[in-house]
Amino acid sequence: MSSRIRTVSTIGIMGFGAFGRLMARHLQPHFALRVCDPTSAPATDTRGKGLQPATPAEVASCDLVILAVPVPAIPEAIAALRPHLKAGAIVLDVGSVKIGPARAMEAALPDDVEIIGTHPLFGPQSARNGLSGLKIALCPIRGRSTPRIAAFLRHVLKLKVIVTTADAHDREVAMVQGLTHLIAKILVRMEPLPRTMTTASFDLLMQATEMVRYDAPNVFMAIERANPHAKAVRDRFFALAEEMRLFLEHGHGEAAQTALPQKVAEVAQA
Repeated sequence: MSSRIRTVSTIGIMGFGAFGRLMARHLQPHFALRVCDPTSAPATDTRGKGLQPATPAEVASCDLVILAVPVPAIPEAIAALRPHLKAGAIVLDVGSVKIGPARAMEAALPDDVEIIGTHPLFGPQSARNGLSGLKIALCPIRGRSTPRIAAFLRHVLKLKVIVTTADAHDREVAMVQGLTHLIAKILVRMEPLPRTMTTASFDLLMQATEMVRYDAPNVFMAIERANPHAKAVRDRFFALAEEMRLFLEHGHGEAAQTALPQKVAEVAQA
């Protein structure tokens, strides 16, 4: 690999949806931004270091390139950027899963490009009051730039940085995000829900639901379908929910104790 780019002065962003706009707002005071999104092209913004709409080639010419596209669109974005990336550039994604994007970037990006998988563990709703204290996961894939990226995130943006592997990330997120989004989707389907005579615990549950209610559908699908560990978590959750339903229907008697293991086993194997 060629020598690293020692000072990042320009950042290219592929994708300018809700999260792309959130990133731009916090990065623009520190870096000149070049943004490409054919469906949501940004306007030129001279605040901070400036933001300009750009072509894929112009985005790829930056020192650091962020793939802020849906997980299924990452291969297409890589194909558009690859011919124009400069040696030593840093490419990172911000997807909610890491194993698939890590493999796609490592396989398709040039060998002289550094790669970091990232997952900001927040979104526009949870970051509406600022980034300080929020978490971001970094998964080093290729190159040696992770420590300096982590230092900027910690000391400038005040984020809590977790350095991990793609597999360890996806195992934990299958539970953390997988269950949160799954339960929120079900609760939204059960509306109208009580809003007046509520308990503190129910209010917290509603607060968690509101944080993810308006996430793009592709975010939910990536969390549940693109994470190879998510299905096992879902299966266990639904099996335990069925076990609880059977327990409540059969009561505490001897018949319930005899019937439950068989029924739960049937559910788990179905």
